[in-house]
Amino acid sequence: MESDALFSLGEPAGAPPAPAGSVGVDGFTAVGEDSPLPVRMRPRSIDELVGQEHLLAPGAPLRQLVSATAPMSVILWGPPGSGKTTIAHLVARATDRRFVAMSALTAGVKDVRAVIETARRQRRSGGPQTVLFIDEVHRFSKTQQDSLLAAVEDRTVTLLAATTENPYFSVISPLLSRCVLLTLQSLDDAAVRDLLRRAVTDERGLGGALTLEAEAEDHLVRLAAGDVRKALTALEAAAASATALGAGRIDLATAEQAVDVAAVRYDRAGDAHYDVVSAFIKSMRGSDADAALHWLARMLVAGEDARFIARRLVIFASEDVGMADPTALSVATAAAHAVEYVGLPEVQLNLAQAVIHLATAPKSNSATMAIGAAIADVRAGRGGPVPRGLRDAHYAGAKGLGHGTGYRYPHDDQRGVVTQQYAPDDLVGADYYRPSQHGAERSVATRLPLLRRIVRGLPAPAVPPQAPVTVASGSAGNGRQTDTSGAGAARESGSDAAGEGHQQ
Repeated sequence: MESDALFSLGEPAGAPPAPAGSVGVDGFTAVGEDSPLPVRMRPRSIDELVGQEHLLAPGAPLRQLVSATAPMSVILWGPPGSGKTTIAHLVARATDRRFVAMSALTAGVKDVRAVIETARRQRRSGGPQTVLFIDEVHRFSKTQQDSLLAAVEDRTVTLLAATTENPYFSVISPLLSRCVLLTLQSLDDAAVRDLLRRAVTDERGLGGALTLEAEAEDHLVRLAAGDVRKALTALEAAAASATALGAGRIDLATAEQAVDVAAVRYDRAGDAHYDVVSAFIKSMRGSDADAALHWLARMLVAGEDARFIARRLVIFASEDVGMADPTALSVATAAAHAVEYVGLPEVQLNLAQAVIHLATAPKSNSATMAIGAAIADVRAGRGGPVPRGLRDAHYAGAKGLGHGTGYRYPHDDQRGVVTQQYAPDDLVGADYYRPSQHGAERSVATRLPLLRRIVRGLPAPAVPPQAPVTVASGSAGNGRQTDTSGAGAARESGSDAAGEGHQQ
């Protein structure tokens, strides 16, 4: 049969059955006795599908897709082991549509165009509709995705694409707008447990040759973390170990020995990468050191580049801690240096210390907001020429242009601060930095209004007259006085008032 330069499409209906390992009539490799357990246990109908209840209601897009009641193109987005390829198998087997499967890992634009051209010829001659399944579609380049647009638009092909990556990032907008996006969820523990039990008893699986003890079952469910393919692969490995030992059951020790370490769901170039990093940053910002350490550990175990983690810590130190704890930047920078100087695995200690410091530090985003406001003004065109007194006066002829004229040297003043215009004319009085009352920034909030008043030459705020001071009863002997005017309380809260006054 015609292969479209892709997978062989197999023999037409009524042909002799394909041998194990060959290509079946649905365009996928035929299932044999030696096929992996997850392949043998794939549902044969949509009614056997476990999980994804939100997509299986009567009339839901997934049922329409499988039954071909509506010729819609669909993108299946979900984590590994959630059933994307299984759904493709169900679509391939459910109707008499021509089904072509390809992987974005091996196919190119030439292959895509060959499928489309064949589909167009068959459509013109009254042949069956073509369903094109593309696995890992996020690995297609923009050009490869562009080659699908016209055929999907006029329904020359019905596209069924699968991706583990966020399609809003990895699929071009024109293609995304032509498809229905179905989001698949990780299977819950109950669904994974149900499929494990089915695999133990089903003839396609272990056929009841072994029993799975409860503790071993719990272990496999826990390791799977919602990935049914991982659960069934682990079950198959444990069954092989038990059979080799001549045991009739799979106990916890056998399961643990067969599956040593749980694989961490984390793709350094994928969507999970961004989700984990986001959770890591937000945990530190929320001052949850324990959660932040978990996300750090997940990245380290998954093999994330320690330099990437260190860079995020350095950014976070200024973005979210900032002036509330100026030492945070030094700690984060030291951790980044340790990555280069020490390296893994020992540098995980330095990274953990930095994460704990940043998570438990007082927080302030004042530096982030300040530079953001300043950049916004610059982009809006605000900011005139540099004041003459601040211009460079070191080159010949500069003084003749008036550069540096009138500049006052702050160190000549005993306070170290002088009245002088530093900002362009149209930004005089612009307050970008607004300190918080957190941590070390509280003292800055007290000092900043005074600095601004001196630099801008503003008069000191009027001091309200103090109320009369009375001598408390019985205090004459020791000379102590009681302030009944409230002025003492005002002085006690003066730092708060100063910190807020500059924002008016």
